[in-house]
Amino acid sequence: MLVAGHGDSDAVARTLLRQEGTLVIRHHFDGHVVHRVLTTVQNAVPTSAGYVLELEHGCLSCTVRNDLLLLLRRLHRRADVERIVVHLESTLEPEPVCWAINHVRTRLGPGYLDGPASRDVEIIGVITCLDSPIWLAHALCDDELDDGRTVAQVAVGHSEFADVIVAPRVDRTTVAVLRRLAPRAWIIQLPDHVEEAVANLEPGARRGRSDDPHGPLLDGEPPLETDGQVGIIEFTADRPFHPERLHDALDVLLTGVVRTRGRIWLANEPDNVMYLESAGGGLRVSSGGKWLAAMSESEVAYVGPERRVMAGLAWDDRYGDRRTSMTVLICGAERLEIEDALRQALVTDDEMDSPDSWADYPDPFGHWHEEPCGNPTGPTELSKPTTNHGEER
Repeated sequence: MLVAGHGDSDAVARTLLRQEGTLVIRHHFDGHVVHRVLTTVQNAVPTSAGYVLELEHGCLSCTVRNDLLLLLRRLHRRADVERIVVHLESTLEPEPVCWAINHVRTRLGPGYLDGPASRDVEIIGVITCLDSPIWLAHALCDDELDDGRTVAQVAVGHSEFADVIVAPRVDRTTVAVLRRLAPRAWIIQLPDHVEEAVANLEPGARRGRSDDPHGPLLDGEPPLETDGQVGIIEFTADRPFHPERLHDALDVLLTGVVRTRGRIWLANEPDNVMYLESAGGGLRVSSGGKWLAAMSESEVAYVGPERRVMAGLAWDDRYGDRRTSMTVLICGAERLEIEDALRQALVTDDEMDSPDSWADYPDPFGHWHEEPCGNPTGPTELSKPTTNHGEER
């Protein structure tokens, strides 16, 4: 189980410690070394053991990651440990940590099979603790952190990936946003209700599972009706975007918008899907892989059946599964302004009749379609591998 967020995560960790057999792991950096603290309850008294870790080649992220992944596999074998709680620092997002647990290969030595920590442990839930009065302002802002991430990216990432959201003193507008951002998550106000919420997660709860770029954009069936200034825009198009006009139009997604996700068909890129994401005032594009229509038969054989079925329902004789699908979670933005800006960025009827000229369109997004360099599971990153070689705004 992971506990994250800028709210009172200490209170949640203390609550979880009440269950017999629970051990809490926490790492923190004092500016020189990394401290790892393991806490359990023995005879109704919390007991902590501290360890000091040297930074591995000066990298905080890989020091914490490598220690955590190996530690999880060792703790799995302790008879007195039935549940492990990973208590994250407030600025650390749970998704890359879960990805590392599920995918990063570890080697412990004799007696252990090589493989990810998920060979021995299973993520049963992610709990995010909100600083409710300021969370929405953070989710909409464009401020940057020292490490290059945006404040909104962290705020949105904390909540979107949660199975349980602890949000004391939360207002109606924030609740409306959270219901659409994390529709399957429990939203509770008191840490005392955490155990009940985790025990009653829906069958389709995330439990550490990342989104598939080709998965449902409305997974979890969020409310589609407008609630005050909060709502979801669904934008679809069966013709491609002109890359330069789309680039110019994206500013409408950076104000009054909490989250955007979408698969983009660019006219000048017939083979590759452009995956677009925004959080608050930050936006990035990356590769979503190939369109099915651009794949060989052997490549299609490795595609999941759900994607193939959905593509078949809207298959075009000429363009196959190429189409744009986007969802935009707004809080204050004008729905019609966004829809009109995106619609104006599509190729015109005249341009649609001249597909041979599409390849000559300049692409201001850069080399987003290229594969990432290096080893994506190497020790230098705590996050999942990214194909973000294009523009990050």
